[in-house]
Amino acid sequence: MEITTINAESLAKAFLAGAKNLEAKKEWINELNVFPVPDGDTGTNMSMTVMSAAKEVAAMSGPDMKALAKAISSGSLRGARGNSGVILSQLFRGFTKVIAEYDELDVQILSDAFQKAVETAYKAVMKPKEGTILTVAKGMASRAAEICEDTTELTVFLDDVIREGDRVLAKTPEMLPVLKQAGVVDSGGQGLMQVMKGAYDALLGKEVDYSFAEPSAPAAAEGDRSSYNLDAQAAQEIKFAYCTQFLIMLDQTFTEKMEDGFKRFLESIGDSIVVVADDEIVKVHVHTNDPGLAMQKGLMYGSLTTIIIENMKLERDEKISSLKEKEMQEGMIGAGDRMQVSRAETGTGTSSDGAAADGKASDEPPKEMGFIAVSIGEGLNEIFRGLGVDHIIEGGQTMNPSTEDMLNAIAEVNAKTVFILPNNKNIILAANQAASLVEDKQIIVIPTKTIPQGITALVSYIPDSSSAENEERMKEEIGMVKTGQVTYAVRDTVIDDKEIRQDDYMGIGDHGILSVNRELETTVHDMVNQLIDEDSAIVSIYFGENVTEEEANAVGSRIEADHPEVEVEIHYGGQPIYYYVISVE
Repeated sequence: MEITTINAESLAKAFLAGAKNLEAKKEWINELNVFPVPDGDTGTNMSMTVMSAAKEVAAMSGPDMKALAKAISSGSLRGARGNSGVILSQLFRGFTKVIAEYDELDVQILSDAFQKAVETAYKAVMKPKEGTILTVAKGMASRAAEICEDTTELTVFLDDVIREGDRVLAKTPEMLPVLKQAGVVDSGGQGLMQVMKGAYDALLGKEVDYSFAEPSAPAAAEGDRSSYNLDAQAAQEIKFAYCTQFLIMLDQTFTEKMEDGFKRFLESIGDSIVVVADDEIVKVHVHTNDPGLAMQKGLMYGSLTTIIIENMKLERDEKISSLKEKEMQEGMIGAGDRMQVSRAETGTGTSSDGAAADGKASDEPPKEMGFIAVSIGEGLNEIFRGLGVDHIIEGGQTMNPSTEDMLNAIAEVNAKTVFILPNNKNIILAANQAASLVEDKQIIVIPTKTIPQGITALVSYIPDSSSAENEERMKEEIGMVKTGQVTYAVRDTVIDDKEIRQDDYMGIGDHGILSVNRELETTVHDMVNQLIDEDSAIVSIYFGENVTEEEANAVGSRIEADHPEVEVEIHYGGQPIYYYVISVE
């Protein structure tokens, strides 16, 4: 039977099928990561992004096109993780802007939606690179525009568009030499194709399981100690007990006057308030002793969904009890002492009687500037706290935080200006996207691509300078840092003219692989020798959870012997996967 239009119900099924297909193949997509490292996470990032939207779509009953578009757009926006996830969310956002205006979709509307999707995604990326998911999306949109006048049959149209997507995907290694050398196609583009193919299968009537399971949340690193001052935490008064979050699905225009009035009301019943609004949805976060009042007020503007209420007092007491028990059994490792840098020396951080580094925002007047850092590993977390970071987001290499994670962190920092340190190039887009959604604070994203860059940014912060001056200084200083990271290969490949075998150790620099060897220590020293030059003064070594302090000291001693002109510092990082993270300045 010829299919010439698709309604909201059929599109919802197609979207869920596309999400399911991506979820099922995420590990395969992860393995397409150019660098054969164990944290290749494109598939995971894209899957968690699309499944965030799928959760909302699956909960809908008989949606119209406008409501469906809103669920796909807002759900993927909040769940966006990593560059690939953010780009995918922007593709959905552009696509849904077009389809929201129609009850049924034909080939011309779909073609227009594809064009808008590509336009929106390209605008979201500062420096679009061809040979990526963007190129694959653009190829399909261009083909859609070419053939939309030649047929009205949706299956013929989409089959042709998907074939073009596969053709462009197969050509991505010719566009990016690093893909060709690794022998893989672009992983983000492959993820997009799996969404398209899953959706197409549903349109063809193939049997698809539409049941939905919650996407798994990022796991905290083993041994996480996010509340390091237990006695201070236990004594801290929590004025407002319930962390309350919900979404308002607007049934009217949410004017600036309404938004101001809503914020004033929330301020009268609580603190740590964030209200983020777009044309169709409002995200609300407030600490209060009466969540019902906040939700009742929200119902004046529309219906509520995704309601989360957490008893912070109960959580705090349970967490402290657990951590104290663990402290008695194992003792706590304080990498902050190894840093030998106090908050007083850097001029940053919160007071000892205020909110803890990862605690809830206090009810004190906001300070001028605060910090959020993405980190993983107990030692690195302690280092960031020692340098004055107000809120640490667990994630980084092994699990990229989402836009919503960023928004929640921003709500917790009681400051007029909040600096975000992504510390991973794959998290910068999500941070920028979160920054664009916040109106009640100034959000400045310092584009730190590595942990050492984040540390350097904090050390270069001067409290008496303005936010603009600090932003300029930090961006300048992080450009002076060279970073090397040592991990192991998960497959055989060839990259940067280096033949790599599974389980080889790899030293990865800022712009590619520097060293490969079967011996860990040899790999480290080959990498460091390439990072150090005549201008180098300090080498900082952060050793991971699978390295002993004795082994790290031995590495440091050899570097000092080979390069007596540099000073070597050794710190416990506790990071998984990466044996060493090393900076040269």
